Amino acid sequence: MQIINSVRPRLSMLSKHLMVKVLALVLGTAVLSSCYMPVKFDSELEVNRAGYYNIVFDGYLAETNLYTGLKDGKIDRAEEKKRVAVIERDMTRDTATKNFKYYKQGHFKLNWESSGDLLKTKMVTFLRANELIFQIKYVAKSGYIVFETKSISKDNRKRLIQAGLNMQGQIRFKTDMPIKSDNASFKKKDPKDPRFTWLVWDVKSVMGARPRAVFIIE
Repeated sequence: MQIINSVRPRLSMLSKHLMVKVLALVLGTAVLSSCYMPVKFDSELEVNRAGYYNIVFDGYLAETNLYTGLKDGKIDRAEEKKRVAVIERDMTRDTATKNFKYYKQGHFKLNWESSGDLLKTKMVTFLRANELIFQIKYVAKSGYIVFETKSISKDNRKRLIQAGLNMQGQIRFKTDMPIKSDNASFKKKDPKDPRFTWLVWDVKSVMGARPRAVFIIE
């Protein structure tokens, strides 16, 4: 009995260690296999000091589950066609989607536009809350407006690169609000109206810094 009892805790510890490893693998795979990822894009946003916003996204996204399935030979052409139809329905039911076209290998072209009053809506998310690529939110308690893109861990960024996916594009944010903080690639005054400033992020890789900025709403 003593020998058996002394072995049980060790087995228990090994089981827990194995479960942690399996869980980490499952979670890592989930990030890679269940989301939309912008791969080549151009995006322009504007928020003025009155809180009115306008957002335009134009570019290519990949549905990572479909991409990896096709790449690994686990999805045939018939299944690809079915999944594309589901993605198209998912995208086009959003009134902000102006144009959708499937390209190939899990990639599609999307033109998405939204505008409104951020002080009323509090938050605008592209694509949506459960498929966040970037968002603008009004934090009434602090009086800040925050722009940020999806947070992806370093390990998951590496997994995307290893799978053959990457990110390249430009984000331009126009505003006349005071800028509290930002990590933009560069800033410039609007040539047509110097009251406005452009913050520009040149996104060259998924491994780059996560674009983020905080503004003071007046």
